[in-house]
Amino acid sequence: MTKKIVSLFAALLVASFSFAQTIWKSDNAHSNVKFSVAHLMISEVEGNFKVFDGQINSKNPDFTDADINFTVDVNSINTDNEMRDKHLKSDDFFNAEKFPQMKFKSTSFKKVSGNKYVLEGNLTVRDVTKKVKFDVIHRGIQKDGYGNVKAGFKATGSINRIEYGLKWNVLTEGVNTVGEDVAFVVNLEFNQAK
Repeated sequence: MTKKIVSLFAALLVASFSFAQTIWKSDNAHSNVKFSVAHLMISEVEGNFKVFDGQINSKNPDFTDADINFTVDVNSINTDNEMRDKHLKSDDFFNAEKFPQMKFKSTSFKKVSGNKYVLEGNLTVRDVTKKVKFDVIHRGIQKDGYGNVKAGFKATGSINRIEYGLKWNVLTEGVNTVGEDVAFVVNLEFNQAK
C-alpha cells in the first residue's frame, strides 16, 4: 500500500512539472510601445509610451495557450511635444489623472501559420473595455550573453479612439484635426522567469 502511495505521489509530481506554467516578464529596455494617428488627414503624428509592464503565462513552448496581461502608464505618453502631451493627458483624451493606466488582458492567442499568430483580448482605456485583435509575429527564443532566456514578439493593430472616449476633435474646413483610428506597433522582448 505504501509503495502504491509513493508511486502515485511520484506520478503526480512528474505531471505537475510537465504541466508547470512558464512565466515571462517584459524586458522594457529592449521593448517599445508606439502609436501613430493622422493629423489633418495629410500626415501622421507618432508617439510612444515610456512606461509599461507585461507578463505571459504559458505551459506550451509555442505559446498557443498563453495568458497575456499588459498595462501602460498613460502619464508616460511622449509625442516629442510637451504641449500636445499635456493635452493628451487631459480629459479631452485619456484623463490620465482619473484613468492612469490602459490595460489589456488576452482571451486567446492562436497560431495562424509558422511564426504568425492572432492575439485577441479586452482593452480598457479610460473606463471603456472593448474586444481587440492584434496580428503578432513571434520572433523566436534566444539566450543572451548572461544565460537569460528571451522571447520576442511584434504586435500590430489599431483601435478607434472615439469608441474609448477619446473624443476631442476640431474640424478644419470639414476635415478632422485628429484621425479616429490609432495604429499600434508593439515590439516586446520577454525574460523567462527563473
